[in-house]
Amino acid sequence: MRKTLLALAVAFFVSPLTAMPADHVAQVLAANQAATAGNHWEAKDRLELHYAYSGQGLTGRTAFTQDLQRGRFVDRWEVGPSHTTTGFDGKKAWEVESSGTATPQEGGDVRQLAVNEAYRLQNLWWRSDRGGATITDAGCKSDGGKPYDVLIVAPKEGKPFEVWFDATTHLMARTIEANSTLTIRTDYADFAPTDGVQLAHSVVIDDGGGQANLQRMTLSSATFSTGGDDAAFALPKTDLHDFELAPGTTQAKVPFLLANNHVYVQASFNGGKPLTVIVDTGGHNILVPDSASALGIKVQGAQTASGGGDSVQQSGLAQVQSIRVGGATLKNQTISVLQFSNAAEGLDEQGMIGYEFLARFITRFDYGSHELTFIDKKHFDPSDAGTPVPFRLYHQFPEVLGSYDGVPGRFGIDTGARTVLSLTRPFSERHHLREHEKNGTEALTGWGVGGSEYAYVFHGKDLQLGDVTVKSFLAELSLDKGGAGGVEAFPNNVGGGLLKRFVVTLDYDHQLMYLKPIAGKVDDLDTFDRSGMWLNVADEGFGIVSVSSGSPAAQAGLAAGDVIETVDGKAVSSIHLYDLRRRLRDEPPGTKVALTVERNGHPREVTLVLRDLI
Repeated sequence: MRKTLLALAVAFFVSPLTAMPADHVAQVLAANQAATAGNHWEAKDRLELHYAYSGQGLTGRTAFTQDLQRGRFVDRWEVGPSHTTTGFDGKKAWEVESSGTATPQEGGDVRQLAVNEAYRLQNLWWRSDRGGATITDAGCKSDGGKPYDVLIVAPKEGKPFEVWFDATTHLMARTIEANSTLTIRTDYADFAPTDGVQLAHSVVIDDGGGQANLQRMTLSSATFSTGGDDAAFALPKTDLHDFELAPGTTQAKVPFLLANNHVYVQASFNGGKPLTVIVDTGGHNILVPDSASALGIKVQGAQTASGGGDSVQQSGLAQVQSIRVGGATLKNQTISVLQFSNAAEGLDEQGMIGYEFLARFITRFDYGSHELTFIDKKHFDPSDAGTPVPFRLYHQFPEVLGSYDGVPGRFGIDTGARTVLSLTRPFSERHHLREHEKNGTEALTGWGVGGSEYAYVFHGKDLQLGDVTVKSFLAELSLDKGGAGGVEAFPNNVGGGLLKRFVVTLDYDHQLMYLKPIAGKVDDLDTFDRSGMWLNVADEGFGIVSVSSGSPAAQAGLAAGDVIETVDGKAVSSIHLYDLRRRLRDEPPGTKVALTVERNGHPREVTLVLRDLI
């Protein structure tokens, strides 16, 4: 999944303060209230803030409407070609993403972050009961020679974040908060009085992408008013007309290639030649830079992107007139421009079709017939679609409430993942899953936006998704410390390796997924690599990226950095990487594979003997 657009939390507002205990936390908060002139706020109801924006190679403006008494807000971002809005009505978080769809947000950490923002904008920490939050003293810290008093605040129904108060002025200078896969530092400076209180006129957001990716906002206006309008904070209604099926049709069927458990189709951007793209329910509409350039599409900015793997990448934004997949077309869209690692898949991936396209239709993945179908919503008959499974949205990612081995959890539905079931590191550690799984192996198991992904792979227990139970499948416990597998916010991941048991139909409007079992045998099901190595495409062959300790590859003397030039006498240039990976999974233990391997310019012959690793 791509990076999350950030909702700014501006915190300068008050609720009545009564006497607090004479500890350091109370002293810090009382000093902050006095410095901010909090006692001027009791009669104020609403605040409108407008900023000029620059950062990540883009310019624009942002606006924040805040209910100071009830913690409701609407945050609007008009940055480059992208226009997004996030909101909180006091109970529910919602989002309008750049293509215009408005969705309630119950998945991941979106509501927790909205609760945090509401807490800060009301300054509930000034109350004697601290607004129900747990606040702990993190001590005094120094940065750039300046001293700060640091507190850790955990609002009720929110998530912990750090807040730094300038030890000299006592004004809030910084927050540090985990947001999805990123850690966001927000600095507040250039305070000046407005209606008797201090407001920061400079806000700088650092999402970990480096100095070039800092987002700067300069306050242009601040307006107070009284009264509140419930409708102003409610989820907007949208009526989109930017998509179509071929005239006279109610659905469009498109053949797909299933490789590495990924779905690939041909898509045309701006009427250009068809390009090979991956179809990903965990992603967005994307082009790679070379394809955007060849089509004459202008790319703006460089935003921080993250997903599977520990690293972050940079993605640009672009405007396209049309995206066509078979007889289905989406028009006038802002897309991301992001470099994919084609080395990891062995296909020339030129882009991605994601949520914005899939949600315009009822979208069906028939893994049995290898067909993708886009269905007119008005002509969808669910009677034969299979068992309905409710889902909610984590931004645009479908998230199902279910259980693994009887343990309740959240499970993302991700056609862009090769794995069967990947359980996140926080989930597996919290429930001590590794302690009960002795017959597995550690390995590099995938490649995401953030690079390599490592996991402990084993035969899993029962997975429950709504009324659907899946048994006897391959599972893995993520070993990643960052990225989607390493953070609490992300759900466990249900990938193509499990979904290919079904005809999968997605109805985003009603937040329902239908699962209908495939008739007959499913190929290449729940097998794991029997070689013990991960391969990527290299300039002169297949490059070995990782070798598991004690594996057949290690016993054959193979090591990371080696390049495979031939397999059973065939040059690798005549072999698809995904076909070789499948062979190394599916051929029986004891199979001998003859390799020619180059190391430091010296070729040698190696015999690899496949063996079960789990």
